[in-house]
This record gives sequence, structure tokens and C-alpha cells, in this order.
Amino acid sequence: MVNEEGKLLKKAFEWKAYSQLPNVEIVRRLKKMGINLSEKRLHDLFSNPFYCGLITSKMIPDQVIEGNHEAMISKELFLKVHNIRKEKRIHGFVHNKDNDNLPLKIFTKCEKCGKGMTGYLVKKKNLYYYKCRTKGCKVNRSAKAMHQLFNKALASFKIEKEEMEIIKLQLEEQMGVFFKSKRENEKVLKANLNALKKKLENIEERFVVGEIDRPLYDKYSSKYKNEYFEIEQEVEKTSGYSSNFKKVINFVTKTSTNVLPLWESSTLENKKVFQQMLFPDGIFYNHELDQVRTTRVNSFFSLIPQMTGNIGDKKSGNFIKFDKKSALVTSAGLFTNI
Repeated sequence: MVNEEGKLLKKAFEWKAYSQLPNVEIVRRLKKMGINLSEKRLHDLFSNPFYCGLITSKMIPDQVIEGNHEAMISKELFLKVHNIRKEKRIHGFVHNKDNDNLPLKIFTKCEKCGKGMTGYLVKKKNLYYYKCRTKGCKVNRSAKAMHQLFNKALASFKIEKEEMEIIKLQLEEQMGVFFKSKRENEKVLKANLNALKKKLENIEERFVVGEIDRPLYDKYSSKYKNEYFEIEQEVEKTSGYSSNFKKVINFVTKTSTNVLPLWESSTLENKKVFQQMLFPDGIFYNHELDQVRTTRVNSFFSLIPQMTGNIGDKKSGNFIKFDKKSALVTSAGLFTNI
């Protein structure tokens, strides 16, 4: 029988398969739930077919056999994660090692072609550069200049200490309205979960008694499981933030009073988590205008530039552009040193 730790590790596979979360974010979530894994260990976890009931052995090279142990996840889920990671390797997303000098690598995308930018070192100058990986695109920028652009983007979320309490009240008022409607939808989401659970149980029973064949079972089982996971994530997200509403507000305002030095002084891992939290879809670099922009901002943080009037220095052309799409805060208490 799969134990409690196994159930949490199954969550890691689901986050990767259905939400395509970066490994650093999955590691952070697992740590919050009491499971301490390094990114390397998580990589090994995703690569090991043992968790879907299969066994590989040096005694039988290049072969995978059915094990006698209980599978933690389905083969379908394992293959989904494997294919996502394989696709990213093919497109060059994971072939470069992490580098403290290039925290915005892949997170920054070339606006011209949409591809994540990688990095390199000019040894003669001992200078790092970001570059687009698309052949013929020829977009590149020094790491120093790119980091300055990103700092100006972060400055849009800067709150002065004397503004902190009034901003906190405004966030509570505006986000309170948002969560009220979310709570009203929670009952509907839970009812949908129950309905999907019954559908899954029904289709499993029909498969067991031979009313439907394997292809039909796999087709609808996969469909219902994907829907169930997506709705479950929405329920967890809503209930979690509703219960810690003021704690999240405090985290956001405290972070914003220290936003620039916080990013600059963080470890590479924390920088990546912080970037992903603030801009879930990353940032886009426009080479012609020498600007960065984002298409998605964390919901709580997205209100701050409007409240402070700190939209950026448009005269110099260095400012961050927003659209109406936003995302929720991923974690309160992300950094312990603020």
C-alpha cells in the first residue's frame, strides 16, 4: 500500500504532468509538505519507472519488466512526465547547467521568436551574456544590462515603508472582493469533484467487469483524471489563500518594501522561485527597444504599481508592461530572511 510520503511524491508527478511546474517549484512545494528533495533527486525520481510498477536491471539491459510491487503512479502519468521532460531536452531547455551569473536564463524569452534565452561566457572579457537560441535570430544582451532591466521591472513593485499600511488595507479590500467570489465558487468546484469521482469509479467498474475495453477505459480515465486534478488544484488554491489571507497580504507588502535587495541577495534557487512567483509566464526581452515586459503578474503584486503610481520610467523606455491576466501568490513565507 502506498504510504503518505508516496502520496506526496505522486503529487510531484501530477504537478509536472498537468501544471508543468519547474523542478525548483516542485522541490519548494514538497519541502513545505515535509519532503526534502534536491532538484537532482527529483530528476532521478521522474526518471525511475519503478514508481509506475516497472523494474529495470543491469542483469537484463535495455529491458523493462513488470514488478511485483504496488505502483505509486500510473504508467500513463509516468509517460506524460517523461514526454514533457524529453520535449524540453529536445528544445534545449535543460541542457545547460545552472549558473549563479545567469539567474534569468530560460525565464527570459526572446520577444521576436518566443524562445527562452540561454547564456554564455566571453572568456576574454570574463563577461556573461544572454542569447536567443533560435538560429538566425541573433538576439543577445549582456547579463549586466539584462539584470539592470529586470531590476527596473522589480522597482515597479517597490513600496516605501511609510506606504506599507495603506497599501496593505487597499490590498485587503480589493483582494477580499476577489476571494469572496472564489469562495462562492468553491461549493460548485467540490460538487464537480464528487461527480468526476463517481465517473472514475463507474468507468473502473465497467472495465473490471468487461463492459468496456482497455483503449476506451484509458481514453476516458485520462480525461476524467486530468479534469479532476485541475479542479482539485483550484479548490486547494482557493481554500489555502482564503484561510491565510492576511498572512499573504503581509508577505506581499513586506516583500515589496525590500524587493530589489531581496532578489539581488538571494541564492540562485530562491531567485528562480521569486521570479516565477512574481511573473509566472516569465519575461520577454525586446532587442530593438531594449525593454522587458511580462504578460502575467501575480494577482496580489499586480495591484501595487497602480496603488503606488510606480508604473516605471516610460520616458527612458524602461518599464514593464502588464496585461489583465494575473496569477495567485504561490507561497507566503517563501523567504525566511525578510
